[in-house]
Amino acid sequence: MVSDIIHISKKDETSNDKALDLSRRVSLYKELSRRGMMHLRLLTEELLGMMRTVTGESDGQFWIEAEDDEYKLHLKVDTLINAKERKHLLSAATSGKNEASRTLMGRLSEFFFRGADEGIANFNNPLLASGASTGAALPVTDWEWSLAVSRNTLSPKVAAKDEAALEAWDELEKSVVTHVADDVKVYIKGGGTEVVLIKRMV
Repeated sequence: MVSDIIHISKKDETSNDKALDLSRRVSLYKELSRRGMMHLRLLTEELLGMMRTVTGESDGQFWIEAEDDEYKLHLKVDTLINAKERKHLLSAATSGKNEASRTLMGRLSEFFFRGADEGIANFNNPLLASGASTGAALPVTDWEWSLAVSRNTLSPKVAAKDEAALEAWDELEKSVVTHVADDVKVYIKGGGTEVVLIKRMV
């Protein structure tokens, strides 16, 4: 089952409500338990939170896929702002930085909505690099990140007390998403960017 696609936009104040209503309708259609409904809504809210932290007027599409007991919540961005616009908008913050970027979803949001003219390599950090794979072509235009792969990659480094890995692991542990979703994936293909939250309802 693939749900309707909801257009998410800062210009449409009702779009967040429509996305939350979509989550509710999918939950009812699939006859999810109360707990399952809450998890689906929470993950929807996390994706909408990513959109709210966007610096710029990026629009996106939100939809849900459900196959058997696996649910995939998709957020795909139509446009990316350029680095100059991003810098100008971030300058409005007191610190001049994206304050949300110290959390898992904040880091993913900062990367996900990076400037259209900013290279993927600029955003490599222990958290994102640990679960990433790239296309073979240079410059890199295809990139994929997985929460599950990141956890597996970081685990032995955490056991060895690697400082960067410990910091990245701490970010994972503090994230609401990592305690609810079974996996988080970010896909970049050329100019297109998509994040998918995956939840298995058991």
